Amino acid sequence: MAEPAPRKRARRVARARPLAPVDPHARPVGPQEVDRLIHERLRLAILSALAVNESLTFNELKALIRATDGNLSVHARKLEQARYLTCAKSYEGRLPKTEFRITELGRRALLRYLDHMEALISAMRERR
Repeated sequence: MAEPAPRKRARRVARARPLAPVDPHARPVGPQEVDRLIHERLRLAILSALAVNESLTFNELKALIRATDGNLSVHARKLEQARYLTCAKSYEGRLPKTEFRITELGRRALLRYLDHMEALISAMRERR
């Protein structure tokens, strides 16, 4: 009699939850309430690069922040879901072109994040 084949374990697939947009009129956050969406290194780099450029293509942004295709795609998608940036896809000849721009909501969230970091830095310097 043949032994039954071993059962494969079911893999759990993480489902992406849509990110809630940031309320521009929200009260200032405390040190433990930093904007986790922006605080991640690559997402902060993406928003910072877009804040000082009118727009950047996928390849320009990838080279500027030294990211891989996959990392840039994943992090840009999260920022797009939060409405912090827009992504426009088109073609130049036969080549696909993806162009990113920061939104007004993204700019306000970045400025709020930078204000928060500056306040933390100031508080630490005052303690010395």
